[in-house]
Amino acid sequence: MITLFIKIKNSKLRIFYFLQTFFLASFTLLAQTKTTKIFPKPEGIKNMLFYVQRTMNTNTIIYELNLDANQELNIEEPIKIFWKCYAKKGEIEPLNYIQRNFAYGLEVKMIDHEKKSFSFNFVSYKKQTIYLFKSVLENKYYAYTTINSKLMLLTHIFIQIEGGSFWTPKVKYIEITGKDPEKNIEIVQKVIP
Repeated sequence: MITLFIKIKNSKLRIFYFLQTFFLASFTLLAQTKTTKIFPKPEGIKNMLFYVQRTMNTNTIIYELNLDANQELNIEEPIKIFWKCYAKKGEIEPLNYIQRNFAYGLEVKMIDHEKKSFSFNFVSYKKQTIYLFKSVLENKYYAYTTINSKLMLLTHIFIQIEGGSFWTPKVKYIEITGKDPEKNIEIVQKVIP
């Protein structure tokens, strides 16, 4: 490549060649680092149950326990969902209509009214059921889901998106991460949708 650059004598052609090479290299590097991007771990959210991140950017969807002023669970809407926009200095934004109804929103069903326990699924992916119930030991709500055939505390989900379109993104895989409540170790399961 260097010898080819030296052989080009016209300065305009040299600049054009340099810019073309620079942009091609930049796009290649961007495509390579897109999947190896380091994502921030959300902190300082008192009642966060779990969060979702995707390859598109570092903005994170937070799923938080919805408590009223008396710290009681809102049984009509037990989970609040919002964006933590790291691209905008960590600003909090609500999901828009499309995101809520076609992608990251939840379909929630009450399992036990007395114990205030629920099951829910993502509106866009119904195969993975998540449960919300209170831990007997800590008297605190957690989200649980099945990871590697065992019920685990759900901590976060990562969605690897490669191509597709706005309405039908191509999801290559989903990583579901949780914690084994008995052994207190992190467990990860990769799901191919």
